[in-house]
Amino acid sequence: MSTETGPKYGFETLQIHAGAQPDPATGARQVPIYQTTAYVFRDADHAAALFNLQEVGYIYSRLTNPTVAALQERLATLEGGAGAVCCSSGHAAQIMALFPLMGPGTNVVASTRLYGGTVQQFTNTIRKFGWSAKFVDFNDVDAVRAAIDDDTRAIFCESIANPGGYITDIPAIAEVADGAGLPLIVDNTTATPYLCRPIELGATLVVHSTTKYLTGNGTVTGGAIIDSGKFDWSASGKFPSLSEPEPAYHGLKFHEVLGPMAFTFHGIAIGLRDLGMTMNPQAAHYTLMGIETLSLRMERHVENAVKIASWLEGHAAVEKVTYAGLPSSPYYDRIAKVCPKGASSLFTIALKDGYEACVKFVDSLELFSHVANLGDTRSLVIHSASTTHRQLTPEQQEAAGAAPNVVRLSIGIEAADDLIADLDQALNKASA
Repeated sequence: MSTETGPKYGFETLQIHAGAQPDPATGARQVPIYQTTAYVFRDADHAAALFNLQEVGYIYSRLTNPTVAALQERLATLEGGAGAVCCSSGHAAQIMALFPLMGPGTNVVASTRLYGGTVQQFTNTIRKFGWSAKFVDFNDVDAVRAAIDDDTRAIFCESIANPGGYITDIPAIAEVADGAGLPLIVDNTTATPYLCRPIELGATLVVHSTTKYLTGNGTVTGGAIIDSGKFDWSASGKFPSLSEPEPAYHGLKFHEVLGPMAFTFHGIAIGLRDLGMTMNPQAAHYTLMGIETLSLRMERHVENAVKIASWLEGHAAVEKVTYAGLPSSPYYDRIAKVCPKGASSLFTIALKDGYEACVKFVDSLELFSHVANLGDTRSLVIHSASTTHRQLTPEQQEAAGAAPNVVRLSIGIEAADDLIADLDQALNKASA
């Protein structure tokens, strides 16, 4: 379903129809799972045209697959981007996003408020590629600007940060990125394109862990990178993989030849080819089906989160609630600008009785599932300091909003009163 020359459909229509054509072979209405490794070429010239990127088509499922392609088109449409690349996980998406931009000795300026696994990936793992990260409090826009140097190649943040639900002032950070001639990469996992549209706010690239709210059912892992198609990769000379002859693809100048689709094609032709972080068609199928109800689920997630966070704020055992949807939050005023349909349903609570109370609280919950995930239809809980943020230093845990007395909640779409009753009994046990 193309919207380039046709009518401008609403989000709720696009989440069902974008990228989904009836199967030409069978007429199947739902996108089939194309469970195949390879695709037959018409002839030698057809094969050569595909490998030369002169024709778009299917070569080998490490690179392209019709089920995955449908998901890519849907995500690009929902985010307002030019193209998208899907991969095996959210962590893979982060590496894939940086891969065409970085080189040995270069750095990325990143927010201190990131998922613990991302902080670990940026602190240690990317150093094995010769890259590095500078972590900055993105509340301090001047500090972000000051952290940029001649070797900086990207700026990275989350629209709504995991675990605390902190909302980034994306337009302000985008202005800094534009002034420095750098791409802004925004992880939009917690918000989803239904609540936040980073590209419209100035982002260059959007990444997702599709595992979370997009799929919404806790069945498969996946990641995605959506390119705005608006960045001039040739302006500064800092991105030779895109602007100069690429030795990894017989000297092709991706930006010169492919224009707004340069980043997307590089991600497929080189990123997926060489890194192999491929999304399988079964995962793409589950995610496509999940996205069909995204707007309905996100509305319920937000409605439940507002009600439950408001109740938690008045509980005697709770020291603090970080939900940005509360008027007491210092980021409440950013909702109208960054995520006008709501602040999602991920936040933390700090318990007055500390670490041991957190452990007892988690163990006492009955409806909430104790898992290392978020964005499920089910309500989820985890003690970040001892799990997802365990690898970080105490200072990094504090900066990320994952102190020892903090528990992360991902509010699902169950009956809110049932969730409140479960939280109440568990908090009472934890503080007894």
